[in-house]
Order: sequence, then structure tokens, then C-alpha cells
Amino acid sequence: MTIIVALLVFSIIVFIHELGHFTFAKMNGVKVHEFSIGMGPKIYSIKKDTEYSIRLLPLGGFVSMEGEDEESSDPRSFGAKSILQRASIIFAGPFFNIIFTIILFIPIFIFIGSQTTTLGGVTENGPAYSAGVKVGDTIEAIDGKKVNSWQDVIQSLNESDGSDVKLSIDRNGQNKEISVTPKKGEDGRYVIGIETKVERNILTSIKNAFTTTYDMTVQMITFVGQLFTGTVPGGVGNSVSGPLGVISIVSEAAKMGIVNIMYIAAVLSLNLGIINLVPFPALDGGRLFMLAIEAIRGGKKLDPNKEAMINMVGLGALMIFMVFITYKDILRLF
Repeated sequence: MTIIVALLVFSIIVFIHELGHFTFAKMNGVKVHEFSIGMGPKIYSIKKDTEYSIRLLPLGGFVSMEGEDEESSDPRSFGAKSILQRASIIFAGPFFNIIFTIILFIPIFIFIGSQTTTLGGVTENGPAYSAGVKVGDTIEAIDGKKVNSWQDVIQSLNESDGSDVKLSIDRNGQNKEISVTPKKGEDGRYVIGIETKVERNILTSIKNAFTTTYDMTVQMITFVGQLFTGTVPGGVGNSVSGPLGVISIVSEAAKMGIVNIMYIAAVLSLNLGIINLVPFPALDGGRLFMLAIEAIRGGKKLDPNKEAMINMVGLGALMIFMVFITYKDILRLF
């Protein structure tokens, strides 16, 4: 059952991505031959102006557009559209994944609550308690640096490395400054014995959905940079998962309830969106890079056949990388 849930989650994320391409292609008057979820042989299809199909392997999908990778004289072809129109169609896939991530995070934060910089608990005889910090205090800054989230509080305390920190707090409308000495916790991080107050409301949840998506995006971009420079902690093979690894992760999350499934789906959706924006051939980012070159050349188009060849080479490289990652997934699973 958990495998089915994992495949369903994966399919939904791919569907959202391809829906972005499809929606903007239709909006810009591009002829779409097929909108497919899955790869391999067709198991179901219905044809109107566009053929909508479901294929056997739920590990991908595609939108087939007129003149996307070949010459076409059709005025509704992808190549006949302006650079901005084509860029919007390509960018729409990753963009829909990012928006989907935010949408998933909102009910997650409504359910589990949103962490705030107001204190819901102070450990008795802990560093903060001994310094005079009280439940209900709101931390506004640490060492003069404004904090906007509970994560900022945790990070600032951990970066103190055990040195005194000055908390700027709001207590019933009055500003106070309290000096506290963090101590190292069991997990190795520096703490002062405080707990966040959790709030459950829609506005705070929407705000946290955006900020969490932004923070995770920054982390993913950093990881992609490490991936290309070969500086990934633990090595590429141990830090990246392919379809098998993803299905395994989602399957484990499925055992722990719907909120965990939604969280993993949000992370995977954001991953798909960010990775696809990497300027590598065959990825959406690679196609956007080609359009940027076309714009620099004053609108002079690249040879479609050469561009298709570049994308084929890029796809081949990605397939080889996927085989390597799948091999690592199998070793981890068994």
C-alpha cells in the first residue's frame, strides 16, 4: 500500500510540473500534441485537440509541442513564438512545482502550528531561566541582529559557540536586554533552555509556507553548487537519491500519516522545480539558457537540429547519472 502511495505522490508532482508547461503552452497558442503522465507504453489515452495519456511507468511525464525540437512552418508551433513566450512556457514547469510546495506547506503549518519567537516555555534552572527570561517574552534580536523566525533564534544561539549572547526581548510592551550564556546540549548544539510558542492561524501559516520554501530553496541551490564542484558532504552517491530512493522515502513517510506524506511531497516538488532550473542540457534550465543566448544574438535562432543534439547529449549524461544513482539506491535498500 505504501508503494502505491509513493507512486501516486511522485505522479502528482510530475503532473503539476507538466501542467505548468501545458497551461502556458495553451495560453500562448502553441499546439500541444500530447500531455502524458508516465513513460513507456500507453495504458490509457483520450484525444481532443491534444492527446491526454497515462503511460505504464509512473516515473516521469512530458508535454509534446509542435516545433519544440524540430523545424515547423505551423504558426502554432513552439518555435514560432517570441523568446519571452517560449521562456514562460519552459519556466512554468518549475514555477508550478514551487507554487505547489507553498500550497502544501500551508495546511501542514495549520495542522502542526507555526513556531514563533515568543517563548512558550523556559526550562527551570536553565541558562535563560537563571538570567531572568520568562514565558511570554518575545525575542526581537540577538546581539543586535534582528530575528524573524524561531530558526533564526536557534541559529544565532548555535553560532555563539558558548559565548555570552545579548537577548533583546519584548515583555508586555517593554523592551529589555538580558545577557545569557548558552550551554552545549546533547545534540552538540548550543541552547539556553527555551521553547517556542506555537500558533495556529492561516495568516501565520501562509507566511511560514513562503519563508520555509525560500529557506529550502537557498539550501537546495547551495547543494546544487556543491554537486557541480564535487564538494557534497559524504559524496554525491550518498547524498542524492533516484526514483527508487525517492519511492523508499515516501513509503516510509506514508507509514507515519498524511502530514508526513504532504511534507515529503512538498520537499520533492521543490527539488524537482529547482533541479530543473539548473542550466544543463535537456533540463528546463538548459533550454532557458539557450533562449538567453538567442536573445543575446539579437533574436537569431540556434539551429534546431543542433539544439536537439545538445539536448540529446545532455539527456544521455543524465541517464548515465541516473543509472549510477539507482545503483546506489539499490545498495542502500538491500
